[in-house]
Amino acid sequence: MSKTADAFKNGKAFIPFVTAGDPDLDTTKKLIIGMAQSGADLIEIGIPFSDPVAEGVVIQQADERALSAGATTDKIFDMVSQVREIIPEFPLAFMTYINPVYVYGCEKFLAKCEELKIDALIVPDIPYEEKEELAPYCEKHGVDFISMITPSSENRIKMIAKEATGFLYCVSSMGVTGVRSEIKTNIGNMIKSVRQVSDIPTAIGFGISTPEQAKQMAQLADGVIVGSAIVKLCAQYGRECVEPVKAYVKEMKAAIAAE
Repeated sequence: MSKTADAFKNGKAFIPFVTAGDPDLDTTKKLIIGMAQSGADLIEIGIPFSDPVAEGVVIQQADERALSAGATTDKIFDMVSQVREIIPEFPLAFMTYINPVYVYGCEKFLAKCEELKIDALIVPDIPYEEKEELAPYCEKHGVDFISMITPSSENRIKMIAKEATGFLYCVSSMGVTGVRSEIKTNIGNMIKSVRQVSDIPTAIGFGISTPEQAKQMAQLADGVIVGSAIVKLCAQYGRECVEPVKAYVKEMKAAIAAE
């Protein structure tokens, strides 16, 4: 079992997302450590990109703020190195787009991930059919390349699930990331298709923001991913966001643990 999958071994996993460098990298460092200590099971660290096609306005603006504040891939790597001094074994994933990886160099990027003990990589603009552009580098450096399925994946779900590593990212809704008042997709059918071919952990993301939604989704899958709601707290509180985010993580973890 990979370190990524280990995040799911003690019950339902809560997976928060934070944009690295918003409002600054020192705050991001404190956020990651604080979330790890507040009940998160795996943390997604977003490497900002100027054209994040899968993101709604909340994370788009966070990316803009981070880039304007001077966040770069190398500076983010340095920040994670400092995080690893405090939480050396906690499961961490990078979420970014293929362009920053290409610009940095695929081999160099994944080698750095291995050095920093990054457990997984999520790249939403690489479709399943093109995953060989990155998957071999991930395998070489011991990083799980996370596959995603969407409500439109339909006949492809089983094919994707068979080859998935770490966990399977189940996108709850069509469109971009962002808080939603309700989630109407039949997630149960998506998970059922996965279970016919694989026992890989499943985590649901896109649109989840309230404890009630998290509890509902945790009844269907092995984990819940929350991004925009946390990024909104970062935008609201700026450098004072650490305590509000920690409180939110505790509340969400308690909700899914009680499902």
